[in-house]
Parts: sequence; structure tokens; C-alpha cells
Amino acid sequence: MTGLREALRLLVITDDLRDGVVGLVSRAAAAVEGGATMIQVRLKHVEARTLAEVTRAVVQAVPVPVLVNDRADVAIAAGAHGVHVGPDDVPVEAIRRFAPPGFVIGASLGAGDDPTALGSADYVGIGPVFATASKTDAGAALGVAGFTALRALGARPTVAIGGITASHAALLRDAGADGVAVIQAVMAQADPRSAAQALRRAFGT
Repeated sequence: MTGLREALRLLVITDDLRDGVVGLVSRAAAAVEGGATMIQVRLKHVEARTLAEVTRAVVQAVPVPVLVNDRADVAIAAGAHGVHVGPDDVPVEAIRRFAPPGFVIGASLGAGDDPTALGSADYVGIGPVFATASKTDAGAALGVAGFTALRALGARPTVAIGGITASHAALLRDAGADGVAVIQAVMAQADPRSAAQALRRAFGT
């Protein structure tokens, strides 16, 4: 997609359905009102039907690109703009073979991961930069220096993820991140709109 670097400025990832589909969609929409430039629907413990339902609802509710975590098949069926996969998910090149033109594929890269497995991914999520409770298998925190080292391995757009708050955003921008990806820093807050605004201001865009 054109303008991918700009779309990655503030990637907000959903957390859970504690307030139902309507509540999650409302929080995602509020995040976009506050400056989120992309939404990733991440619901690890729901059936594909529910994931598709939520994704369709988010796509209809927000004017920014929507990605789905892990499930490219659900993303395509639900009309999402792309998918984000980890090292243990379906390989990027396998998704390319059945994805429609312009379908965005993001891939994760952390300490010890093989950079060649990124293949033709459109962007890379590097992390966890800091300790995070949102992903128990995320691996050791890289720190800003670790993020910088992994970013130097390629020229494609990069987004920093893992334990990021507004206080970290400028550091990561200065380290070369095109954007930051957050879950709790926005979706777990009482006012997702204001939380997203604070992150965008801190990142400086």
C-alpha cells in the first residue's frame, strides 16, 4: 500500500472482548480519533467466526487500515487490509501466493529470530523493546540499542513494539522507528482517545 510508513506511525493492537464486540470497536474507533493510524485485530482465544465478526466491525468503524494478527484467511474474508504474522505462523511467502494484490503483510522480528524468514514482508515489527505483559512468549526485551541493531538489518519500514508508552516514543523515533505499536498503552486506558493523542504528540508526527 502507498503511504505505509505514515500508516505505521501509531499502530494500535486490540486486547480482548471484556466489553464485548461493541465495546472493543468503540475503543478502537476512539483510538483512531486520537491519532491511531492503523488498527491490528488481535484476539488469540476466539473462534475464527468471532475474529471475522470483530474484524468486519472494525473495518466499517474506522477510516484507517485494519490488519489481523496471525490469520491471513480471516483477514481476507473479512475485508481487512492485511495481516501480521510471527515466526511460528504461516510464512510470508506462503501468504503471498493466495493474498490479493495490495494485501499488507507484516512480520515480527526479535532477538534470535532469522531475518531471512521475513521474506517479502511489507514491514517489520521489532520487539519486545521493553518488558511487556501483553505477550508472555515475546522473548527478552531488546532495549533501544537492540531495536536499532535489528532495524539496521534491512531497509523496509519498521515499527517498535513491546512495553511502549508515551515516554518512550521519541527515543524510538530517534532510533529510526517509523512508528510504534501498542496494546495496553491505548486499549487498556480509560480514555483511549487521549492516550492515542499523547503517543502521537510524543512521537512527534
